[in-house]
Amino acid sequence: MDILKKTDAEILAIANPMWDDLVKYSNNSNYGAFTRNFSQKMLRGANEIEMGKQFAQSKLTKNLSKERDFLGIIRRGEYVTILFRQRHKKIPGEWLGRLVLGYEDETIKIFGATIF
Repeated sequence: MDILKKTDAEILAIANPMWDDLVKYSNNSNYGAFTRNFSQKMLRGANEIEMGKQFAQSKLTKNLSKERDFLGIIRRGEYVTILFRQRHKKIPGEWLGRLVLGYEDETIKIFGATIF
């Protein structure tokens, strides 16, 4: 399977619910639900203790708004990167949301997710 051959609309149909879940479970500090679509490689790098610290210490990981704007898709190698303009409910301004998707065992998984 080749995710690079999917149209933008097909990719967004997959990415939007995954990003919604990341926002929801980040706001709730729910590590298990937050990581449920992570690839095995991503899970190895996102251990529960470090994620817990991030959830506890970062103001950005709480109160993320459901509001976002799609900025574009970058296709490279075996992955697609979806870029969003993300907003926060309490902190003024805009952030760049980045979601990297690819296949693992014939299932689309998250290989990267950041907000900065």
